[in-house]
Amino acid sequence: MIEEGQKAPALKVATTNGETVDLSAPGGKLVLYFYPKDDTSGCTREAQDFSALADDFAAAGVKVVGVSRDSAKSHDKFIAKYDLKVPLAVDEGEVSEAFGTWVEKSMYGRKYMGMERATFLIGADGNVLKAWRKVKVPGHAAAVLAAATGA
Repeated sequence: MIEEGQKAPALKVATTNGETVDLSAPGGKLVLYFYPKDDTSGCTREAQDFSALADDFAAAGVKVVGVSRDSAKSHDKFIAKYDLKVPLAVDEGEVSEAFGTWVEKSMYGRKYMGMERATFLIGADGNVLKAWRKVKVPGHAAAVLAAATGA
Protein backbone atom coordinates (compact mmCIF):
# COMPACT_ATOMS: atom_id res chain seq x y z
CA MET A 1 0.00 0.00 0.00
CA ILE A 2 1.40 3.37 -1.03
CA GLU A 3 1.40 6.10 1.61
CA GLU A 4 2.17 9.82 1.60
CA GLY A 5 5.87 10.52 1.29
CA GLN A 6 6.63 7.28 -0.54
CA LYS A 7 7.79 7.03 -4.12
CA ALA A 8 5.08 6.02 -6.59
CA PRO A 9 5.71 2.60 -8.14
CA ALA A 10 7.74 2.44 -11.35
CA LEU A 11 4.71 1.69 -13.49
CA LYS A 12 3.35 3.22 -16.67
CA VAL A 13 -0.32 3.60 -17.57
CA ALA A 14 -1.75 4.12 -21.03
CA THR A 15 -4.62 6.60 -21.09
CA THR A 16 -7.62 6.94 -23.36
CA ASN A 17 -6.10 10.07 -24.92
CA GLY A 18 -3.13 8.04 -26.21
CA GLU A 19 -0.64 9.21 -23.60
CA THR A 20 1.56 6.95 -21.50
CA VAL A 21 2.14 8.28 -17.99
CA ASP A 22 5.13 7.16 -15.92
CA LEU A 23 3.83 7.18 -12.36
CA SER A 24 7.30 7.37 -10.79
CA ALA A 25 8.34 10.34 -12.97
CA PRO A 26 5.21 12.05 -14.29
CA GLY A 27 7.06 15.24 -15.31
CA GLY A 28 4.64 17.42 -13.36
CA LYS A 29 2.04 16.96 -10.68
CA LEU A 30 -0.33 14.06 -11.30
CA VAL A 31 -3.68 13.25 -9.75
CA LEU A 32 -4.39 9.54 -10.00
CA TYR A 33 -7.91 8.70 -8.90
CA PHE A 34 -9.11 5.12 -8.57
CA TYR A 35 -12.80 4.37 -8.98
CA PRO A 36 -14.79 1.11 -9.00
CA LYS A 37 -16.77 1.06 -12.26
CA ASP A 38 -17.58 3.07 -15.38
CA ASP A 39 -21.12 4.44 -15.73
CA THR A 40 -22.25 3.87 -12.15
CA SER A 41 -23.74 6.72 -10.14
CA GLY A 42 -20.88 7.57 -7.77
CA CYS A 43 -18.18 6.99 -10.36
CA THR A 44 -20.03 9.10 -12.93
CA ARG A 45 -20.40 11.95 -10.44
CA GLU A 46 -16.70 11.78 -9.57
CA ALA A 47 -15.64 11.76 -13.22
CA GLN A 48 -17.97 14.69 -13.96
CA ASP A 49 -16.58 16.64 -11.00
CA PHE A 50 -12.98 16.13 -12.15
CA SER A 51 -14.04 17.00 -15.71
CA ALA A 52 -15.71 20.22 -14.53
CA LEU A 53 -12.37 21.25 -12.98
CA ALA A 54 -10.18 19.93 -15.83
CA ASP A 55 -9.28 23.42 -17.07
CA ASP A 56 -8.33 24.51 -13.54
CA PHE A 57 -6.10 21.45 -13.10
CA ALA A 58 -4.52 22.05 -16.53
CA ALA A 59 -3.93 25.75 -15.76
CA ALA A 60 -2.07 24.65 -12.61
CA GLY A 61 0.01 22.18 -14.62
CA VAL A 62 -1.61 19.15 -12.99
CA LYS A 63 -2.54 16.04 -15.00
CA VAL A 64 -5.60 14.09 -13.88
CA VAL A 65 -6.06 10.41 -14.75
CA GLY A 66 -8.90 8.13 -13.62
CA VAL A 67 -8.11 4.44 -13.12
CA SER A 68 -10.39 1.42 -13.00
CA ARG A 69 -10.28 -2.20 -14.12
CA ASP A 70 -12.83 -1.60 -16.87
CA SER A 71 -11.82 -2.19 -20.49
CA ALA A 72 -10.66 0.49 -22.92
CA LYS A 73 -13.94 0.01 -24.83
CA SER A 74 -15.91 0.63 -21.62
CA HIS A 75 -13.82 3.74 -20.88
CA ASP A 76 -14.43 5.09 -24.39
CA LYS A 77 -18.21 4.65 -24.03
CA PHE A 78 -18.13 6.26 -20.57
CA ILE A 79 -16.18 9.27 -21.84
CA ALA A 80 -18.47 9.71 -24.86
CA LYS A 81 -21.71 9.30 -22.88
CA TYR A 82 -20.81 11.98 -20.33
CA ASP A 83 -18.40 14.12 -22.41
CA LEU A 84 -15.68 13.59 -19.84
CA LYS A 85 -12.62 15.86 -20.01
CA VAL A 86 -10.17 13.67 -18.07
CA PRO A 87 -8.41 10.65 -19.55
CA LEU A 88 -8.98 7.22 -18.08
CA ALA A 89 -6.54 4.33 -17.78
CA VAL A 90 -7.17 0.61 -17.86
CA ASP A 91 -5.69 -1.24 -14.92
CA GLU A 92 -5.22 -4.95 -15.41
CA GLY A 93 -4.42 -5.25 -11.72
CA GLU A 94 -0.82 -4.14 -11.39
CA VAL A 95 -1.53 -0.49 -10.58
CA SER A 96 -4.35 -1.04 -8.07
CA GLU A 97 -2.37 -3.80 -6.36
CA ALA A 98 0.68 -1.50 -6.05
CA PHE A 99 -1.38 1.36 -4.62
CA GLY A 100 -3.38 -0.93 -2.32
CA THR A 101 -6.73 0.01 -3.83
CA TRP A 102 -7.81 -3.53 -4.78
CA VAL A 103 -9.42 -4.53 -1.51
CA GLU A 104 -11.90 -6.91 0.04
CA LYS A 105 -15.37 -5.39 0.16
CA SER A 106 -18.65 -6.60 1.58
CA MET A 107 -22.21 -6.09 0.37
CA TYR A 108 -25.24 -7.75 1.95
CA GLY A 109 -22.91 -10.07 3.83
CA ARG A 110 -21.13 -11.24 0.69
CA LYS A 111 -17.38 -10.60 0.51
CA TYR A 112 -15.70 -9.85 -2.81
CA MET A 113 -12.66 -8.05 -4.20
CA GLY A 114 -13.17 -4.59 -5.65
CA MET A 115 -11.65 -1.18 -6.25
CA GLU A 116 -11.52 1.18 -3.29
CA ARG A 117 -12.28 4.76 -4.25
CA ALA A 118 -8.97 6.52 -3.55
CA THR A 119 -6.96 9.42 -4.94
CA PHE A 120 -3.23 10.14 -4.96
CA LEU A 121 -1.48 13.42 -5.66
CA ILE A 122 1.95 12.61 -7.06
CA GLY A 123 4.69 15.23 -7.38
CA ALA A 124 6.84 15.76 -10.47
CA ASP A 125 9.58 13.71 -8.77
CA GLY A 126 7.26 10.73 -8.32
CA ASN A 127 6.74 11.14 -4.57
CA VAL A 128 3.20 10.80 -3.23
CA LEU A 129 2.33 14.22 -1.80
CA LYS A 130 -1.15 13.35 -0.56
CA ALA A 131 -3.33 10.26 -0.39
CA TRP A 132 -7.09 10.16 0.08
CA ARG A 133 -8.56 6.76 1.00
CA LYS A 134 -12.21 5.70 1.16
CA VAL A 135 -13.17 8.82 -0.75
CA LYS A 136 -16.63 10.33 -0.51
CA VAL A 137 -17.44 11.94 -3.86
CA PRO A 138 -19.19 15.23 -2.93
CA GLY A 139 -16.58 18.02 -2.85
CA HIS A 140 -13.67 15.64 -3.40
CA ALA A 141 -12.45 16.95 -6.77
CA ALA A 142 -12.41 20.52 -5.41
CA ALA A 143 -10.45 19.38 -2.35
CA VAL A 144 -7.91 17.64 -4.59
CA LEU A 145 -7.58 20.79 -6.73
CA ALA A 146 -6.99 22.87 -3.60
CA ALA A 147 -4.27 20.48 -2.42
CA ALA A 148 -2.67 20.32 -5.87
CA THR A 149 -2.50 24.09 -6.19
CA GLY A 150 -1.50 24.71 -2.58
CA ALA A 151 -4.66 26.68 -1.85
